[in-house]
Amino acid sequence: MAEAALALEDVAITFGALKAVDGVSLTLMPGEIHALIGPNGAGKSTLMGLISGSLRPDRGRITFGGRDVTALPVAARARLGLGRSFQVSSLIPEFSARRNVMLALQSRAGHPFHFFRPVRHDRALTTSAEACLAEVGLALRAHVRAAELSHGERRRLEIAMALALAPSAFLLDEPMAGLGAEGTADLVEVLDRLRARAPILLVEHDMDAVFALADRVSVLASGRLIATGTVAEIRQDAAVRTAYLGEAAS
Repeated sequence: MAEAALALEDVAITFGALKAVDGVSLTLMPGEIHALIGPNGAGKSTLMGLISGSLRPDRGRITFGGRDVTALPVAARARLGLGRSFQVSSLIPEFSARRNVMLALQSRAGHPFHFFRPVRHDRALTTSAEACLAEVGLALRAHVRAAELSHGERRRLEIAMALALAPSAFLLDEPMAGLGAEGTADLVEVLDRLRARAPILLVEHDMDAVFALADRVSVLASGRLIATGTVAEIRQDAAVRTAYLGEAAS
């Protein structure tokens, strides 16, 4: 059996009297999209903070690529290939889509200030940036300033920048937020292709998108996982419907 790309074992964190995350164990397997859902206040953002390294658990263990990363900070986990979408979401509005991705590529190389050399000296960098944009469907928008892109296009540009960092796993937090039906459909197609590059842990409220994409779904409520399973299993789980899905459908 394949080794998990990411694994959490009995992870917990408490803020005062609040058990924000309470004994969560889950895995992200190679090639899969694993969706994490739950009502507001369930602990999803806190759990993503624990995984990315912005928070340190009170107990439990987090492994990434077979390595214990529980004590590592955000930057160290990013260098190991753990890519979180909003870590690279500070687009430079006056730069083109291509230049924003080039900046991410140079950041990965450890020479961000070389970005300001003339583009003609960075043909390999330009080619790599355009390849990332093509993967998210922005090949024809490479020359457009980020400020002039639609909201959905900016979300795809953020993912292209994450892709430029060559992650071994993606952590995507509400990528569909603020998108209309067309933008969501476009991003669903992008993420479906992206799983071939690296597995995705996806926090998302859009249940149509979750059910279209996820290989497995984990449901968080009051800081605890109440279910993990396939889309069909989650749809049929009475506890899930009570805690979340039935609420969303009403």
